Amino acid sequence: MLSIIIPASNEAALIGGCLAALLASDDVPGGVEVIVAANGCQDDTAARARRMAPQAQARGWALEVLDLPAPGKLAALNAADSRAQGDMRAYLDADVTVTPALLALTVAALARPDAAYASGRVNITAHSTWASRAYARIWRRVPFMRAGVPGCGYFAVNAAGRARWGAFPAIISDDTFVRLQFTPAERHLVAASYDWPIAEGFGALVRVRRRQDAGVAEVAARWPALMAHDGTPPLGRAGLAGLALRDPLGFVVYAGVALRVRLTPGGADWTRGR
Repeated sequence: MLSIIIPASNEAALIGGCLAALLASDDVPGGVEVIVAANGCQDDTAARARRMAPQAQARGWALEVLDLPAPGKLAALNAADSRAQGDMRAYLDADVTVTPALLALTVAALARPDAAYASGRVNITAHSTWASRAYARIWRRVPFMRAGVPGCGYFAVNAAGRARWGAFPAIISDDTFVRLQFTPAERHLVAASYDWPIAEGFGALVRVRRRQDAGVAEVAARWPALMAHDGTPPLGRAGLAGLALRDPLGFVVYAGVALRVRLTPGGADWTRGR
């Protein structure tokens, strides 16, 4: 069975669409359970998630909603993990929209005795601001997104893979921590996509990029051996020049965000930038 864990804090506007897309998935061998870990919500995220119970029941899926009083994604992940019954685990952000084939293809990729990690093709979405649209155009082309299995907002592991770590530690970047538990050969990209929105606006992009960089640096400092599993090919000067020539405006925005992060270091408080 596949257990899908969704940490959600004040996601009332998005949780219904996230669950509706899941429930429109192709049939998944072995069955599915969904656990929404609403944490520290000041809105009706939990209630809106529970409203999807009839649709889940009609699919033969289990849907459980945890209403946790304290905010915190890592504690929410651990609370949901402790209740999950599936031998395969998928971790999904509440702002992600899956396509119908994603879950079934994920399960097929994970159906092996050796440790495995799987994700789909990331469709980076940016709708509201020109800066975010420009940034997204470049981000889609960097080696990390183009040549690997980044797992941004959605990743899954089989039982042998989940055994690689215990409880989620208190860290900034849970997705980096999990991805680097696996070698590039153990990470599998399936031929289905999902929509993953990025922060909207230059300031929000800077804050999120700062958090991303801090998350990678934290993993490198605390678990340096994991960095050998990165496998991201370097972009290099030729790659940078190619990006700049292909999309000058996008490159200016992308480089501007990186430069702003480098010149104005700050905290790594989470923001979606919505």
